[in-house]
Amino acid sequence: MNLTHKERVLRALRYQPVDRLPTQVNYTASMGRALGAHFGVPAAELPAWLDNHLLRVDLSFPERFSADGTVRFDWWGAGHDTLEEGYYIRVSPLAASRDLDAFAWPDPEAPGLLAEAERTIAAYGAEHFIVPNLGFALFERAWALRGFEQFFMDMALDGQFAGELLDRITEIQLALIRRFLALGVDGGYFGDDYGAQKGPLFSPRTWRRLIKPRLARLFRPFRERGLPVLMHSDGQIQQILPDLMEIGLTALNPVQPEVLDHGWLRLNYGGRLAFYGGISTQTVLPHGTPADVSAAVAACVRELAPDGTGLLMAPSHRMMTDIPLENVEALIGAMREQSGAARTKPGN
Repeated sequence: MNLTHKERVLRALRYQPVDRLPTQVNYTASMGRALGAHFGVPAAELPAWLDNHLLRVDLSFPERFSADGTVRFDWWGAGHDTLEEGYYIRVSPLAASRDLDAFAWPDPEAPGLLAEAERTIAAYGAEHFIVPNLGFALFERAWALRGFEQFFMDMALDGQFAGELLDRITEIQLALIRRFLALGVDGGYFGDDYGAQKGPLFSPRTWRRLIKPRLARLFRPFRERGLPVLMHSDGQIQQILPDLMEIGLTALNPVQPEVLDHGWLRLNYGGRLAFYGGISTQTVLPHGTPADVSAAVAACVRELAPDGTGLLMAPSHRMMTDIPLENVEALIGAMREQSGAARTKPGN
């Protein structure tokens, strides 16, 4: 069996035999520069050197910054702090307004919006598994526009307004999804955090009322075409995992070991829900030794993919510059070793 990166991901997500486990290492721009300098690999060649199987494609639009350069505005108009390596919203354009008709909503049909995605698919689509990056998909998009605390107040005190805002977001995302599907993406990738370290950010009842039906609409175009749906959602979201599977979730990310017990996940959902991630960027990678990192990679495979499938092996989140480079070396070596060691035989 000699599979392409695309075939390997698809088979792994479907719990079918693979020649080796697919792997993925994502990183921030700052960490990418550090990795390139350390390993002597040009930035453009780093994903291939890391043996990444999945490529995310984004929207193409002119970047806009605040006058002092400390805020970068995304396509929707939310302002991200450029001094943060992660995500921090400094400007929420709907924070002081409930007038959704007056807001300058972005145009999902704008020409050129998918130009870079089209080029990526043309160049790499035969070999790699390509998905649209629908991060801040729904709940996170709403609070980014409205403000974190304010949108929680909206959900609690004015469900009708919260629903109207979510509906506007859903319709725009659906238009983008239709365009990405027309380009020939291999599945959907969504990001929407519903949990904190010790529990959900809001009640499952509220999630089922406001988020679930709209998220189901976003999943549906992929599921109707038989394409997998991958989703990143941080935190303890055990209570809604059955709901996510019900509406079509194929693979869960980040499966962070400090938050979701890997043995419990495999026991309860193995064969029905695939996993993407599993190696902690919160504890072991930034604070462990290289030996700890190697052990964590082995544990990830042992607990989430004991039969060598059902897993896209990866750090739980994008690697940041708090991770020592010797731990990155250990990670890459262990992932390569475990990927090969986890082969399944055809017919298993």
